[in-house]
Amino acid sequence: MTQLMIEAIVIGGGATIFMDIVALLRHRLFGISSLDYAMVGRWLGHLTGGTLIHRPIGKSARIRGESALGWAAHYMIGIAFAAAFLALAGEQWLDQMTLLPPLVFGMLTVLFPFAVLQPCLGAGMAARKMPQPNVARRRSLFAHASFGLGLWVAGLGYAHMLQA
Repeated sequence: MTQLMIEAIVIGGGATIFMDIVALLRHRLFGISSLDYAMVGRWLGHLTGGTLIHRPIGKSARIRGESALGWAAHYMIGIAFAAAFLALAGEQWLDQMTLLPPLVFGMLTVLFPFAVLQPCLGAGMAARKMPQPNVARRRSLFAHASFGLGLWVAGLGYAHMLQA
């Protein structure tokens, strides 16, 4: 396994865990729900049958194991985003970890749900078909910013692990 893959798994997995902890805290403290990853699993499950776009995904037939599939995809996407970040930032970021690059990168990853996932789930481009699209957009941006912060936190943890 290449060094980049190891770093992406550790840092991307850690950043995704961090993102999920922030989402859990937001839900417990403020009652703000995050994306139901079972819907991502349902979407992925329907892809094999040729259905890309749902109107909306909640009305599509359930897929066996959709929750597990959605959560696995969530973590795989986090690892893939981390690999992209680490490839772009280079080894120098791991040598001198600053917060701004991963935070900006994390916020830019919101383009994926805005342009791909939300339209495919029936929410429209950048959640324009949602009852409160600006609320949905802010929640997505916050979630992806927390992923970026998680990249930094997980990167610091990874560096500390290497020094131990």
